[in-house]
Amino acid sequence: MAIHSRFVAICLIVFAIGATGAVISSETLTSAAPKAISELRDLIVKGLGFQSEDLKVSGFDVRDALVGQAVAYEFDVEVEKRVIPIRLLEDVSRWDFVDLPIFRMAKEEEEEEEKGLAEIGRGSDDRVSPVLPPFQLAGPMELWIQDGDDMRLSLPHDVEAGALKKVILSDGAAVTVKGAKSISLRHPIDLPLPLNRSHPKNRPVASALLSIAEALRHASRSNQKPLLSLRIVGPTSLTSSPSASPNDKLKLKRLAPGLVELSSRSVPEPSDEVDGSRRTTLWPLTSLNGSDPSLHGFEELLASVLGKKGYEEGSFRLVKAQVSAQTYVKMGFAVEKKLLDREGEVDWSVFPAWKTKPEKAIMHFEVLARVEDNGRVVPERIAEIQPFEIQESIIDSLQTGNTSMSKAQIVHPPPMYFTL
Repeated sequence: MAIHSRFVAICLIVFAIGATGAVISSETLTSAAPKAISELRDLIVKGLGFQSEDLKVSGFDVRDALVGQAVAYEFDVEVEKRVIPIRLLEDVSRWDFVDLPIFRMAKEEEEEEEKGLAEIGRGSDDRVSPVLPPFQLAGPMELWIQDGDDMRLSLPHDVEAGALKKVILSDGAAVTVKGAKSISLRHPIDLPLPLNRSHPKNRPVASALLSIAEALRHASRSNQKPLLSLRIVGPTSLTSSPSASPNDKLKLKRLAPGLVELSSRSVPEPSDEVDGSRRTTLWPLTSLNGSDPSLHGFEELLASVLGKKGYEEGSFRLVKAQVSAQTYVKMGFAVEKKLLDREGEVDWSVFPAWKTKPEKAIMHFEVLARVEDNGRVVPERIAEIQPFEIQESIIDSLQTGNTSMSKAQIVHPPPMYFTL
C-alpha cells in the first residue's frame, strides 16, 4: 500500500502543475467516438486543468458505460439577500448496460439521419427521457402545462378539453399527475418562519416542513389569486384524486382556449386542515407524508442553511425549486503521467533500494454524468477509484538483509521436560 499512496502523491503534484491541453490516448479515444462522449472528455480535461505534454487521458469506452435513472432536486434559497443553491440526487437503484442513442458512432448517426431513423436528443428513446413517478397536487394553485399536447384529462372519466396550456385547481381540488418529466416553481415565493411554528389551534407541529406547508396553504386560501404557480413538463394524464371523499368528482369549467378550471363539489373548511390524517399532509404535494422519517434529513439541511434566522419571526424566499427525472451515465477513465528524472519532480528517497522505480504514475477516476434532452452529457461528480488492490511480498532473505545462515547466531531454547 505504500507504493500506491506514493503514486497518489506524485499524481497530485502533477495535477497541481498542470492546467489545459492534455495529450489524449489515440488508442482508446479515436475520431469515431460519439460526439457526446468526446464533449464529455473535453469538459473533464478542461475542468480538471491538465496541461502536460507527457500527460495522457485514456478510457471513456462506451462499451463499459453504465446507465441509470434517478430523481434530481434543485432548490435556490434566498436568506438575507444571499442565494444558497441546494442540489440533491437520489441514489440510482439500478445500473445497466444500455445502448443509448448518444453512444452510437458518428458514422452510424449520419446513416440513420439520412434514413430518417435517428432522433438524437428529441426524446425518441424512453430511456433517454425518464419520467417521475405519479404524484398528487392539491389546490388552490395554477398549473402551466408544457409539451402536454397529448395529455389525457380524467374527472374520473375522460373529458375532451383540447390542448391544455393552463389548469387552475381551486380549493379542495386534487389531481394525480402521471408521466411528467419535471415539475418546477414558476415564480419565487416567500415562505414563513420560524420553522417551529405551531398550528392555529396551538397544537404541536410534527415537522418544520408541515409548519411551512400549512402556513403557505392558509395564505393561499385567504388570497383571491393563487400564490403557487407550477410548471409541469410532458405530463401524459391528469386524473382527479379527491382527498375529502372517494365519491367526490371534479367540475370542469372552460375559461379560454387551453385554459380550464377544476373545482371540487365539497370544499373542506379551513379548520379541517389540521384534523385527523390531514395533519400529516404536505401541501401541495398531498402524496407526501410530512411526518415521513426520510424527510428529516432535508429538514436538518434547511435548518442549517437558515441558521438562527430559521427560528425567528419573518420569512425566507424560495427562488427556484425543480424536481426532474434524469438519466445518468457512469464511466471510468485513467490519467497517466511519465515519471522523468527531472530534478525535484519525484523524491525517490522514499523508495527502498530493492524496489524497482516506476516509469509512470496512473490514477483511475469514475465520472457520473447527466444526459440532457439535447443529447449532451454533462459531468456532475468525479471521484478517484482503486480498480485493484496492490499487495507486496518480500522474500525472507531480503527481510533479513540477505545474511548467510552460517553467520546467524545460534539460539538454544529452554528444554521441555514434559516432551517425550
